[in-house]
Amino acid sequence: MRKANMASNQSTDVVLEDHSRLLPASPTSEYIHSSILSLSIIGVFELEIPIEDSKATTLLRDLFLPINPRFSSTLVNDDKGAQRWKRVDVRLEDHVKVPHFPTGLPPATYDDYLQGYLSKIALDQLPENRPLWEIHIIKYPTSDAAGTVVFKLHHALGDGFSLMGALFSCLKRADDPSLPLTFPAYSAKTAASLRSHWMAVASKKLFNIAAGCWYTTPDFVQSVLHSTVLEDDWTAIRSGTPQVELEPVTISTVTFCLDRIRQIKSKIAGLYQQRMGRIWSSQRMTALVLLNTRMINGYHSVKEMLKKKTWGNHFTFLQIAIPSCSNAEKENPLAFLIKAKKTIKRKRHSLAVYLTGRLVQMLRTILGPETASRYIHSTLKNTTTAISSLVGPIEKAGMADHPVKSFYFTVAGAPQSLSLTMVSYMGKLWLAVAAEREFIDSQLLVYCLEEAYDKVHREACGKEGTQSK
Repeated sequence: MRKANMASNQSTDVVLEDHSRLLPASPTSEYIHSSILSLSIIGVFELEIPIEDSKATTLLRDLFLPINPRFSSTLVNDDKGAQRWKRVDVRLEDHVKVPHFPTGLPPATYDDYLQGYLSKIALDQLPENRPLWEIHIIKYPTSDAAGTVVFKLHHALGDGFSLMGALFSCLKRADDPSLPLTFPAYSAKTAASLRSHWMAVASKKLFNIAAGCWYTTPDFVQSVLHSTVLEDDWTAIRSGTPQVELEPVTISTVTFCLDRIRQIKSKIAGLYQQRMGRIWSSQRMTALVLLNTRMINGYHSVKEMLKKKTWGNHFTFLQIAIPSCSNAEKENPLAFLIKAKKTIKRKRHSLAVYLTGRLVQMLRTILGPETASRYIHSTLKNTTTAISSLVGPIEKAGMADHPVKSFYFTVAGAPQSLSLTMVSYMGKLWLAVAAEREFIDSQLLVYCLEEAYDKVHREACGKEGTQSK
């Protein structure tokens, strides 16, 4: 890559040498970059000091753009209609956005301005005539940060694992920039466990053919029905509004102790729905849990991911029924955990996820990528929520010499009223709640999440569980 002179009084173009080679987009990238479905990932970094424009430009030029050629490419259609990546010259000015709010206001007021701005960029479409990413620099102090940096990257560039891994590669340890960031050891164990499980299923060493068919057939049929004609019920967290992805959203966050977050995963919606007066024990509610299909342990460097061809979109959905009840206040929250654990364990015995992937590929081959995209859009639309999680650094990180106080990410463009995304950082887990603004009371939902956490904590740990969050 050859870079233009970056002096302050000259252009900040990044000129690329080769425009001739068009690399094909992956099938998944085609599915989520279409007239039917367009998904983006928004990463929000809250800084301890305001960031300078010049620092951001240097970070983009020297660290971000060299990560992957896709950050310097646009998606174009070839003569057969297939999407391909085309290298282009990058004008950094086109990608850096600095909003202007009224000055001299208290941080709590800037919280509202930031919330409105995040809602706006979540709805805005990335321009197709330049690389599919933007960075937004908010210089105003909020209740949580002295300054905020927001990355918006189209999902066609890669999934959360790829894109957040790319952003992590732009960070350095705040205490010692010469040392690499480290990540929780459990992520490797989890990946190894998942890899061992799928290898066992594929080789049929742990489950015999009869048991596999017993679980696979009903799960696959249920998945197809959910993606075509079977919709979740309208509830306090699912409005059923047509084209709900075009409705404004509110993005809220809540923080939990990382070591205890697993205790409350299946208690997401019960208290909130009862408070809103819209809950019945027979309601159908389904969560799409995103699974990383890479057979690797923890994060690899971007260079390793490119070499091993694990960069991009390597994920699938696991459909999990969300438990409901008629009186959440009287229910034993641990019963929800046990039920969810049993459901997930049974789902893992099934090859329905694999068959669903093959079905989408078949639709693409026979009827084209738009049909496959429509199928995935329907899968999202017919279910209640999607849940995605990633692991982040253990140590405090710095972005261009600016300490990062916290960060979180969310997905924009999904046809659902509610999206839940989680990322760990410095021993805590940050849960981002993207909720349909005029339908879901985000403040109440976050309160109920915290209350559910405390309730499960008390049930599981007794008095010891009330000492920390």
